[in-house]
This record gives sequence, C-alpha cells and structure tokens, in this order.
Amino acid sequence: MRGVAESRTPPSAPRACGAAALLAVLAVCAGDAAARTFPFGPRTRAVNDLGNQFVPFHAHLWDLLHGRVGGGPLNWRSGYGTSLLPDLGTYLTSPFALLVGVFPRDRIDLAVYVVTVLKLGAAAAAMALALLRQRRGSRWGAAVLGAAYALCGWAVVEAAYNPMWLDGLIAFPLLCLVAAWVREGRRPVLGPVVVAVCWAANFYTAYMATLGAALVLLARGGARPRVLGRAVATVGLGVGLAAPVLVPVFLGSRHAYPGWTRHFDAAPWADVAARVLPATYSFFTPALFLGAGALLPAAVLPFHRGVARRERLVWSGLVAGVLLSAQWEPTHLVWHVFATPNGSPYRQTFVLAGVVVMAAWTAVAAGRPGWRALLGGVGVLAAVAVAAADSALVTGAAYALFAGGVAAAAGAVVLLGRAGRAGPAGPSVRGRRVVRAVGGALLAGAVVVPAAATTAYADRERPARLDHYPAWGGAHDARAAAVRAVDGWPAYRTDPGRPQLTGNDPLLVGGQGAAYYSSHTPQVWTRTLAALGGGWTSHGRGLQSLDNPVTDALFAVGARWRDGVLVRNGERLPLVTVRPGAGSDGRELRYGPSAFRNQELLLGSRVYDLPADGACPVGSDVFVWAPDFTGTARLGGTGRSVELRGGLPKRRAAMAPLGTQRAAGVRVQWRGRGAVPEGSVGCLDRGRLSEAVARLRTTAAVDVRVDGGGVRAVLPPGAHGVAVLAAPRIAGWRCGGRPAGEYLGLVAVDVPNVPDGSPVSCAFRPPGLRAGTVVGAAALLVLVGVVVRLRRARRPHATETSPVHHRAVSREPAGAA
Repeated sequence: MRGVAESRTPPSAPRACGAAALLAVLAVCAGDAAARTFPFGPRTRAVNDLGNQFVPFHAHLWDLLHGRVGGGPLNWRSGYGTSLLPDLGTYLTSPFALLVGVFPRDRIDLAVYVVTVLKLGAAAAAMALALLRQRRGSRWGAAVLGAAYALCGWAVVEAAYNPMWLDGLIAFPLLCLVAAWVREGRRPVLGPVVVAVCWAANFYTAYMATLGAALVLLARGGARPRVLGRAVATVGLGVGLAAPVLVPVFLGSRHAYPGWTRHFDAAPWADVAARVLPATYSFFTPALFLGAGALLPAAVLPFHRGVARRERLVWSGLVAGVLLSAQWEPTHLVWHVFATPNGSPYRQTFVLAGVVVMAAWTAVAAGRPGWRALLGGVGVLAAVAVAAADSALVTGAAYALFAGGVAAAAGAVVLLGRAGRAGPAGPSVRGRRVVRAVGGALLAGAVVVPAAATTAYADRERPARLDHYPAWGGAHDARAAAVRAVDGWPAYRTDPGRPQLTGNDPLLVGGQGAAYYSSHTPQVWTRTLAALGGGWTSHGRGLQSLDNPVTDALFAVGARWRDGVLVRNGERLPLVTVRPGAGSDGRELRYGPSAFRNQELLLGSRVYDLPADGACPVGSDVFVWAPDFTGTARLGGTGRSVELRGGLPKRRAAMAPLGTQRAAGVRVQWRGRGAVPEGSVGCLDRGRLSEAVARLRTTAAVDVRVDGGGVRAVLPPGAHGVAVLAAPRIAGWRCGGRPAGEYLGLVAVDVPNVPDGSPVSCAFRPPGLRAGTVVGAAALLVLVGVVVRLRRARRPHATETSPVHHRAVSREPAGAA
C-alpha cells in the first residue's frame, strides 16, 4: 500500500473533479436528449415515485422556502394533517434540495431535474477526488473513472427517478475520504461533519455508503485497533450530530403503515451478468453497468504485474466479496438495514460500482499493463458477455455497445501506454501529446457513450413499465388556481380532489386533502381512512382523496375539485366538534366491516340506507363500495359509470358516487373482477345528513386557530364530552399537557362543562425531536471539545525547549542578534 505522503491530494485535483463532473453531466443530458425525455422532449420522466413523491415534496419545499405555508412540525396539507419532519428528513434534507427555491414554482419538474443532474456531477467529482487521495495518478484517468462511477447503471437507471438515493452516491466517496483521514489520524473535526451531512442528506443510502467505506478502510490496512477506534468514534459523532434529523425519521418509520413485505430472492447469475452490459433494464436485478473504461482496468487488475500481489488480491477479493454479498440473503439484509426493500432490492449496488472503480484506479495508477494482463482483462469481460447470453435482458444492441466500449478501452490503454514511452523507441514529444489525446478521448468515450445509451434506453423503458405522470402544465395551472381562489384554511379545507394528478396533489397544487403518499404514511390514518371507505395504492402507503359528502362534512372540507370543476360544500363542520364520550351502552366505539356504517358512527347519525336488493329510494344519492373489485360500476344501463381499481393488498378501491336515483327499481351494474361485498351499495339521504350536521354544529367550536404546531378552539358555553379534532391521531399530539386521546382514529380530548369562552388547546411535537436534539447537542459539545483540545495542542510554547520555538530559532539567519 502507498504511504501517507504519497496519498496526499495533488494540486491538480480540482481540474480532475471538474472534468469528471462535466463528463457525467454531458452523458446524462445527451442520453435524455436522445430519448426526447423532459426537459429535452415530450416524453415524461416523472415515473413512479419521482412523479408521485419527489416532485410534490420539492414543490412543498419551494412553498416553505418562500413562506407560502405556515412553518412548524405539522404538514396540514396532506393526509388531513401529518408530521412534516419525517418527510423532511427523508426526502428534503439534501443540501441540493434547496436549489429548487431559485426556480419558478411552475418549473418544479425542471428544478428537480437540475438537482438530479447536479447530484450526478457531484458524485463524479467526489469519486475523482477520492481516487486521487487514494494514490497518485493521471488526473484524466481519475476524471474518467469518477464519471464512470456516477454513470453506473444503478445511478442512471434506478436512482435517476429516486433522486434522494443519489445522496448516497455522493456519500460513498466522501466517506472513503473520511476513512483515509481516520487511517492517518487527520481532520478529526471535518470527518464527523462530513459524516453528519451524508447521514442527514439521506440516512438510508448513507448507511450503505458507510458500510462500503468501512470495507475500503479495511482493504487499505485500517484494521489496527487504534484506527478502528477512531473510525467508530468519527462515525458515531457524525451520526450524533445528525440525530435531530435521524431520530424523528426513525420513529416516523416505526409509526408508518407496514406496506409491502417481501422475501429476498437472489437474481439468476445470467441476469446479473447481463446487467453489467449497457442498455439493459430490470426492476429486480442489480444494475451493475459500468462503462468499459472502468470495467477493463478493473478486470486487468488481477493480472497487472505493476501492482503488488497483495493489493491485487485485496482489491479483487473486495470486488468479489461485495458482489457475492448482494446475492446472499444474510448479507443482503445487512446491506438493507435488515429488511428487504419493497422494490428495487439491490439498492447497495452503487457501493459495488464504487469498489470496482477503486480497483480500476489501482490498476490505472500503476501504469501500462503488459499484453498478457490486457488480454486477461479482455478475457474476463468476454466471459461476462458469454454468461449473459442465457438472460432475456440482453439485446444485440447491448452486445454491440459492450463490444465497442471494450475495444475503445483496450485501444485507449495501448495508446496511453505508448504515449508514456520515452526515448528513441517512443514517439516524439508532439507525437506523445497527440497519442495521449486520442487515448484519453477513447477512454472517455468508452464511459460516456455507453452511459448515454443506457440513459436513453432506461428513459424509453420506464414509462412503458411504470406509472407515469405529466410535467407541470395547463391541468396543474387550472387546478392550482382554482384551489387558491377559494382556499379558506383553517375555517375549512379545500381538497384538490379527483381525478388525482399525483399521489400528493395537496403538496403539488395546494389545498388540504386526504391524499398522501410517503414512506411515513401513518398507520392510524391508513386504517382510519380505509374504514371510512378510502382507497389506496402502494400497499396502503399511497392514500387517495375520498369524494364523499359525509366525510367532507366530518373533515371540514368546504370545497373540492371534482372532474374539472371546483364544487363548494355548504354542509361542513368546523375542525373541532364535540361528541359523547362513548356509545349508548357505554362501550368504546370501534369501526366495523361496513364503510357506510363507519361513516355514520363517526358522524353520530344514521344517514344511509343499505338495500338488500341494491336498489336505492328515489331521490337518494347512490354510492358504491367494493374495495377489492376491479372494473366499473354503473347505475342502471344509462347512468354514470365509475372505475374501481381494487386488488388487495396492493390497491384498495375507494367508495365512489354514482349519482342520484331518478327512478324506482334501478340497480347498480357491476362489470369486472373481484369481490363485491354485502352492503356494497349505500343510499345517502341528504336531508338526514343536513340534520346531523346541524346538530353537531350546536356544540362545535365557534372559533378555531391553527398554527404550525397545534390547534386552539373556543367551544360554546355548556359544551361537554369529547372534543374531536378532524385530524388523524398520529403520535406526538398533546392536549392540556397530556397525550391526546383518540376518537375513532382522530385527535380527541375530554372536556368538562365549558364556561363561556374557555379554549381547548392541542399541540403537536414530532416524536423523537427532543431526544434527537439532546443527542445532537451532546455530539456538538464533544466536537467543540475536540476543537478546543486541538487548538491548545497547536499553541506554541514560549520556551527554548519547545519544538516549535526551536524550529523558529533555527530559521534565524546566521549572526542574527
């Protein structure tokens, strides 16, 4: 291994980092442009979670940065009131996320794209710096390999539409730098700060990056007890500094609806080999693609006589070990925090890409390999191509790109070796420059061209395989303007309604709705909304707006968007109402199997008829509820048809309106598949609903004030029982200094006989915020102590026996007095 002095960062590092970032950005933009994908063409890039989560959450961040929503720990827009900090810490704490604030709000899709591209460029630059810090070598080689890392298949195929994962792509080389400082006993303050930034940006991929950096530290001779102790202390201190973000995120995950649980199945090795090739796509196999400019030097390493045998064994073994760990369930679980991900089960692949690039750099920095080594490396890649032949994922184009890349990389190795040959047998100085330029261009091309092709291929494949959403356009403008025009919060909610543009329309276009899609969707809200007839996607984590007059009244929805029109609702209650403390028989109220009866239970009145024959009384509003049914429901042969998208547990169809019963005996017609439960047709009597709402208004709050952290309501004189806030009872609510109660899934507090003007106050504090702040403060104090200690240690002593004083005296010119 190289010594400490040899591994110091050279002065040319900034140029190498800049070149790496430029190559990465160029390749991604060229691929997107070739595929005519946004912002270079009409094809949408907002697929899956990018359109459903990341764009809406960044739109909400834009509103926070510009003061468009109230501050505080609650997000009142989504899920009728959910905790903001877990989502903030999961999706929006990357330093790059703040850049969305400089874009116009209606260009939020462009803002997220720019952030994504800049993250890729930053990852390339960070890896180039880490390589040059690892050992001295060609800055152009470091730039190309840094770009190859940022352009790995995992980054351009999977993380490109999960941009929070790209913070892990940046974190791995940065944490490898920290590992180098730890090994050398340097930068004891900057190291924990870098760890803290990485973990706060995205703790999930930072955890994987930390494991990868630990393996690199061990590979570089960092197994000594003192070094391991420094490493543990550095990571522990950094994670402690990030605790104010991490602890609320952790507890938010604990309170979330469990979603989809799946078991790990190792991918077939033919498919694993196929994903090494460019222009392949699969959701459940590791995206191992790296440009041949990185793959060939890594494959050459085991045969490269210019590298010490021990180094060859260590780096080759590390690559093989990380690859095998991805395919073995126990180590797979370690990489993924001991839980198989719901989708994309090879999320640690970027660490493997980084290790391969570092192995490649070990070979590149050692100089030109011999012909045997070069042929050996080509043979390894040929074996990979042969192994991929049995996979259905590869195409002729993938093989052509791979072969062309390997040929270009091999040519680059030969030319660069010739350019480095001096003396009579080598080219002239001018000739060496030309040869070096051509070789460098071939090496870069072997990375950039296949990466651009892979980007374009993925751009075309994703919309055909995944749900996709349009970029901000006229439909968004119309809905946002309509919602903004009638927004009356907190007097009433304005639900951006259905059909939904995304799973987080309240964040994207404004208003205050039931819809919410997050990794932190609270279990209590998923179960409550489902009991009331709500629908979901994503195994219960993507909740849909519920278009129903009873729930609109209960949740203070005064206006909602419906089929292109904003509809006002006069029959609504304020956010706080007063109910009896228990059922008429004194037992605790619980939801039952019927969504119609559950709505009545929360309302406190019977407003539905549930006809056995499916025919509603004339004049009533007809609703259908069949959560596991997929197909259409229609009132009679000519009535309005609605689509129901069930399929439990992945999808749950929401209760839907069919219109008013105009004639006696007309029944609901079902066409599709899935269960239609008993009592699937509900006949709403609007008159009874109006009476029920009027009764609740007599004891409801006469004044409601809402800030970012809670609610203050003034109840009418004589009101007593249980004050119910129309918001889910998520963890963190306190009323009167005590944990809030629960009333059928909503926030509740017992109130005595209320004198005139007495308020009821409830406040929200995110679980874990106090503990995280205490841990963060303690870590900060320790870091300050480290700074003070370092300054004292470096302070020169004014004595002749001091080494500092002696060095100063020794520099005095001869004869100086």
